[in-house]
Amino acid sequence: MTSTNFTPGRIDRDDRIYVAGHGGLVGSAVWRKLDAEGFTDLVGRRSAELDLKDRDAVFAFFAEEKPKHVVLAAAKVGGIMANNTYPHDFLSENLQIQVNVMDAAVEHGVERLVFLGSSCIYPKLAEQPIHEDALLTGHLEPTNDAYAIAKIAGILQVQAVRRQHGLPWISAMPTNLYGPGDNFSPQGSHVLPALIRRYDEAARSGAQQVENWGTGTPRREFLHVDDMAAAVFHLLENYDGPDQVNVGTGSDVTIREIAETIAQIVGFDGVTVWDTTKPDGTPQKLLDVSKLSDAGWTAQIGLEDGLRSTVEWYREHAGSVRQ
Repeated sequence: MTSTNFTPGRIDRDDRIYVAGHGGLVGSAVWRKLDAEGFTDLVGRRSAELDLKDRDAVFAFFAEEKPKHVVLAAAKVGGIMANNTYPHDFLSENLQIQVNVMDAAVEHGVERLVFLGSSCIYPKLAEQPIHEDALLTGHLEPTNDAYAIAKIAGILQVQAVRRQHGLPWISAMPTNLYGPGDNFSPQGSHVLPALIRRYDEAARSGAQQVENWGTGTPRREFLHVDDMAAAVFHLLENYDGPDQVNVGTGSDVTIREIAETIAQIVGFDGVTVWDTTKPDGTPQKLLDVSKLSDAGWTAQIGLEDGLRSTVEWYREHAGSVRQ
């Protein structure tokens, strides 16, 4: 059985949609977008209310709530330090979350599910920009291979559900995300929020030096999380297919350039030192977004504008952001 007879279209605004991970960076943005689009029956649970690693609890939740659609944005995430230090946790917990949610969604007939992964699924030395076909064609970046394997398993589970059960589920692979609600902790954050916190604290304290990991030469693509949410919504209503869809801007900058921009925005006028004994990670990770463009969507939020608004949000919420 296949899902080839499904034609995507406008979703009824009264349909119940479960946003798994609605309290996180991506999930909260998806929730905001769906709310803004007029959806009236959104469902979410904090991890303290529903542990997605608890299979019985997940099945009981689906039996009770019966969502028609699911956006699977829940995941254990972190930056290069966290991924490199706790690979077992990142592999095991993400596999549990994905399998439990998707199995329960199959059991209870969820019509549309969007699985959100990460661009780290692609080989470390993939040809740039990275097309969806690069999946499983080479070695992964070793500092986050465990997380990547879990996300690859999620893509394959979506494909398996399509093949076996004929459900029109899809997968979206975002590039590096940033924006309101991000994790700004020194140990667990990704590169951009880590840089924002580091330079903002230096500017506020009057420090004359900031130290960053690596050489600053790796190139990265950054997408504002509100753009990501808009892309997810667009794909829900306009795309169907077994292959994952890259979600990004189609352009990148060096880590050094992004650091300089953040320093300027927060008002830091000191010196930046690069600790070249620390790992750089993948040298470049730019996504080919032609499939997404063909589906009718492109990013709208410019990087500098997005950074300025994120810095403003961080400063407004400095006392309550995730530590």
